[in-house]
Amino acid sequence: VQLQASGGGLVQAGGSLRLSCTVSGSIFGLVSNRWYRQAPGKARELVARITVSNDIYYGDSVKGRFAISRDVNKNTVYLQMNNLKPEDTAVYYCSAVTISTEYWGQGTQVTVSS
Repeated sequence: VQLQASGGGLVQAGGSLRLSCTVSGSIFGLVSNRWYRQAPGKARELVARITVSNDIYYGDSVKGRFAISRDVNKNTVYLQMNNLKPEDTAVYYCSAVTISTEYWGQGTQVTVSS
């Protein structure tokens, strides 16, 4: 199983980016897909989560600005990020959670300039 994250970059405050996480390989017992982020010197933070039944969770800091979605046919999970703020600057990671393990993708850097 491999998760490939993409879509990061440099954007001005107020701008938007869409991250993608494409999963290759079969995941048995999938429970949810998640996006995390980690800023320099800070702990990894859960940004958003979508379960297989489409229950969605957002961290307080991104509610109303970020949207997680999933295209089952493309095996891809997206994170639409709008009204970006400098404090959103971080490395963003995607994951796929099963009942027994969590698969991780490599990070993608998001930098928001003021």
